[in-house]
Amino acid sequence: MTVVDTSVWVDYFNGRATRATNMLDSLLGRKHLAIGDLIITEVLQGFRSSSRFFTAKELLLSLTIYEMLGVDLAIKSAENVRILRRRGITVRSTADVIIATFCISDGHDLLFSDKDYLPFVEHLGLCPTDPPPAS
Repeated sequence: MTVVDTSVWVDYFNGRATRATNMLDSLLGRKHLAIGDLIITEVLQGFRSSSRFFTAKELLLSLTIYEMLGVDLAIKSAENVRILRRRGITVRSTADVIIATFCISDGHDLLFSDKDYLPFVEHLGLCPTDPPPAS
């Protein structure tokens, strides 16, 4: 299953054509896509227009939805931050840690455009659907 990250949905709903949004366009309707409850919150909180909020909500709720955190994943997320910190990598977003740890633990690919996920790919086994180019 492919989980689609907030970074891709924000660009998608804002009409930005990127490698990740093009990949999302090609997958919508062809492949089962998933989203996490945390990602739903992050995406929907950005809408100012009620009509766009409800349109986006309808689309997001049509996907497979996962609850992304529980006690076990909370502990594993903290362990992942500690592993990366020991390697000299600072993780900026707790939400990204939770999303990456969920995908790693449950064996899901992640479609993302946020380069903050790259340490999870390089060091912890996160599988990108379409990795962003290295910068």
